[in-house]
Amino acid sequence: MRLQSIRNSSPDSLAREVEREWVLFGAPWILSKDAFSQWLTKDEYLRQIAASRPGVFARQGTSRSHPVRTPSLVGIQDLKYLDSTGLVRHRSIADLMRYAIINMGLDTRAYYGDFQPSPKPTPFTSDEGTRYSDEQLYAMALYLYSLTPPPNPNHFDELARHGREIFQQQGCGACHTAPLYTNNKLTVATGFKVPEDLRKTDDIIDVSVGTDPTVALKTRRGTGFYKVPSLRGVWFRNGFGHEGQADTLDEWLDPARLKDDYVPKGFHTGPGPIKGHEFGLKLAAADKQALIAFLKTL
Repeated sequence: MRLQSIRNSSPDSLAREVEREWVLFGAPWILSKDAFSQWLTKDEYLRQIAASRPGVFARQGTSRSHPVRTPSLVGIQDLKYLDSTGLVRHRSIADLMRYAIINMGLDTRAYYGDFQPSPKPTPFTSDEGTRYSDEQLYAMALYLYSLTPPPNPNHFDELARHGREIFQQQGCGACHTAPLYTNNKLTVATGFKVPEDLRKTDDIIDVSVGTDPTVALKTRRGTGFYKVPSLRGVWFRNGFGHEGQADTLDEWLDPARLKDDYVPKGFHTGPGPIKGHEFGLKLAAADKQALIAFLKTL
């Protein structure tokens, strides 16, 4: 339906679509508005929409060409940072409430230096500039904190027990620390130089695992960092990697994904490698399946 609408759009209609895309994703310190408009042709727009996959979403402030995987909200109360780039600290339920307000559209009307994406109300904001009340936001946040995972059909058997040994031997627990299976820290995106004052915090691991840095460096939600994700619930999730390029754990642990002509099974607009996080790729096939079996029990 969406593809057909764009295919049949008039020049004026397409121009309005491009303007909407600029409000959602524009970052003039990366690409000027004129350059953005020239880049987002009808063919390019159609290509990106056709590449959409379940569980991957180009939310405002990220990128149409580099969307982010939709995270599970189960266990959000245990996470120290929100957004894949660790944009917002999560210290209490009040932070989650404020985060909801920002993502209801406040970020599209905020100033980034002298750039304001939309001086007018957007589909994410009302003409009156109203928002949910504190009581409503508190109730919503309490609900999110109450979420529990569905029953896990994957049992901790001998294969999973061997997988746990592989997990420990490979040092996975340094970043994906039990029982949350995240150390709740930030890793450095490739190409980002950590400011000296930030090196003083224990929240930053001053190493990069080599994943695509676009979201962290070339979007409005960019911080220069990616948070270490929790591995809990990977058995009911899809979309691995910050942009959901790998559809399954098996694909994520397949060394073929590093090849230049690789065609991802998750989000992709063309052939190309799924870069970074090469841990586990060199395991023997039996050990790899054991590791996956363990991860699916979390």
